[in-house]
Amino acid sequence: MTSAIPQPPIDTSRPHSARVYDSLLGGKDNYPVDQAVAEHLPAEAKTGALQNRAFMNRATAWLAGQGVDQFLDIGTGIPTAPNLHQIAQEINPAARVVYCDNDPIVLRHAEALLISSPEGATDYVHADVREPGTIVEAARKVLDFDRPVALSLLGLLHFLPDDEDPYAIVRTLAATLHRGSYVVLSQGASDVNPKRGEEGAAEYGRGGIRLALRTRGEFARFFEGLDIVEPGLVTAPEWFHGADAPRPEESGLYVAVARIP
Repeated sequence: MTSAIPQPPIDTSRPHSARVYDSLLGGKDNYPVDQAVAEHLPAEAKTGALQNRAFMNRATAWLAGQGVDQFLDIGTGIPTAPNLHQIAQEINPAARVVYCDNDPIVLRHAEALLISSPEGATDYVHADVREPGTIVEAARKVLDFDRPVALSLLGLLHFLPDDEDPYAIVRTLAATLHRGSYVVLSQGASDVNPKRGEEGAAEYGRGGIRLALRTRGEFARFFEGLDIVEPGLVTAPEWFHGADAPRPEESGLYVAVARIP
């Protein structure tokens, strides 16, 4: 899909959440405007970025182990090994993965996301999460929506303020999924360390990025009508299955995995 998409210019005068996230992870695909935001964020922001990435790794491995072989990852961000398809295809080489992001710099690096195992497939959709219909239509070229799909929006919901109706976006996406599919979400918390959360929101705001932290109850609303799997709605380091328990640590990031009944 990437070859047919015009390469939009990258605006290096304004920070972008995907590039700020890359900077927090120690990546190199960001610009001074992004680094300025990252450098002034509370230390918990970097910790949260690392915890979010580790949660993605564990959740993807668990889902692949449960037999899920199709993944739709929205808000992919700049490629950082191991990427989702590498985790899924290590367990099931036939896994099919579609990535989606709206940052032109992610599009420029999409080739790194398209290196699939011979048995599986990967693709990239350049689109905005606020256009769920467009995303699903494009993803259907690779994924079979008549079978279970794991939908993930990680590190994305807290960049969707309530006036953009993120609950409707998630409901719309989930409604396209077959019974037995999964929804995997993470969300910055407003009620774990409110002072630090306010500081982070203010710093993002100075860069022109709106941050929408939410309470545990507000995050739970995204899963209405879905069956949240164990260990439930928890902070990122608390979510794991099997023997590889992450090191206990404080976290301002809520996560959960839910099954569509």
